[in-house]
Amino acid sequence: MSRIGKRVLVIPEGVTVDVNDNVVTVKGKLGELTLNTKPGIKVLVNENHVTVERENATKELKQLHGTTNANINNMLLGVSKGFKKELEINGVGYKFQVSGNKLTISAGYSHPVIMEAPEGIKLDSPSQTELNISGYDKQAVGEFAALVRKVRGPEPYKGKGIKYKDEFIRRKEGKKAA
Repeated sequence: MSRIGKRVLVIPEGVTVDVNDNVVTVKGKLGELTLNTKPGIKVLVNENHVTVERENATKELKQLHGTTNANINNMLLGVSKGFKKELEINGVGYKFQVSGNKLTISAGYSHPVIMEAPEGIKLDSPSQTELNISGYDKQAVGEFAALVRKVRGPEPYKGKGIKYKDEFIRRKEGKKAA
């Protein structure tokens, strides 16, 4: 049996979990998330605990058992605490500008790259070289951060580009003068 699937999840204070048929709805102070579960996966809510069970031991249900438990855990954490990704940009003239839910990136192209944040995502730029992406949906935060990083990924010679704050870029030596 899946170790992650057997895990008992504690519902944080101020969060409600509702299960109707195969739809799990989690509501909290930051927002509301829903998850459609496959038939054969049961989500049980007891007072302030959530458990996930499967009907039988087919390969597909074994695979989905732990995944469903992890997704519900991410939903509980998201609506209570939220998730955050931090990016930084390196290079001469490279910068982030945030206005509302629009992000303007100057990354060495002949034009600025303008991106609009999806609903539920908050953008914050403490300085022109740093960007904080936060929200209650872990998947949406990670996906938008990856799209921003994709505008100009970090290169290994000078380290120019957009990278996650805790990311380590392996540097290459480059050409040597004779």
